[in-house]
Amino acid sequence: MSTRLVVVHPDPTVLAEAAAARLLTRILDVQSVRRPVHVVLTGGTVGIKTLDAAAASPLREAVDWSGVHVWWGDERFLPAGDRDRNETQAREALLDDLVASSGLPARNVHAVPARGVGPDDASTPEESAAAYAAELAAFAADGDTVPAFDVLLLGMGPDGHVASLFPGHPALSAPGAVVGVHASPKPPPERVTLTFASIGHAREVWVVAAGAEKAEQAAAALADGPVTEVPAVRAVGHDRTLWLLDAAAAAGRG
Repeated sequence: MSTRLVVVHPDPTVLAEAAAARLLTRILDVQSVRRPVHVVLTGGTVGIKTLDAAAASPLREAVDWSGVHVWWGDERFLPAGDRDRNETQAREALLDDLVASSGLPARNVHAVPARGVGPDDASTPEESAAAYAAELAAFAADGDTVPAFDVLLLGMGPDGHVASLFPGHPALSAPGAVVGVHASPKPPPERVTLTFASIGHAREVWVVAAGAEKAEQAAAALADGPVTEVPAVRAVGHDRTLWLLDAAAAAGRG
């Protein structure tokens, strides 16, 4: 049975540093019992600050990065290298350095296909989603559509969205592993996201959120509010769910 734990840190800086240490320790712990390790990253302010903190941590050198695969929970459907792509920000914060100096194989960084006309690009969010679903399936166990992610990081918006699954949006009930998103209420309007089915396949899901503007929806999600109003309520790991909050984001709890 899945368990849920809420951990509150005093401010966004400590939250990011603690989440980074927790992430690196989780990878090390998993590597002691099985390989490879599958990690799903998130974007957003705290998500990227977490990767910045991981880059600066001495624990990063203890990880055998050759056995780690990196994925994304969602992506903005923009050209490769665009500053607003989660991939671009994650590469600058951590991944390019790991590839260059810490043994992370470039082929283990599984980016969502970008908008473009190149061989690795896609012309529509649906084409990108289909290609990413195929990539995920290639690393899944027989009968599964995605790997059993060891940890899946998610941010949460002030509206309670996670990944690119927004309140009242049709993508909330999308079938399959990955879906293209149109008319996102948050720009850019076109995106690609894992579905809740894929998110729920993760062994552990961590929701990382900071700021007073997140407090109401964090409290609603932790009180099991309706998914159509607070999608984060369905961000649940198969084994464990962690809510990693700063004090401001946790202020709405009972």
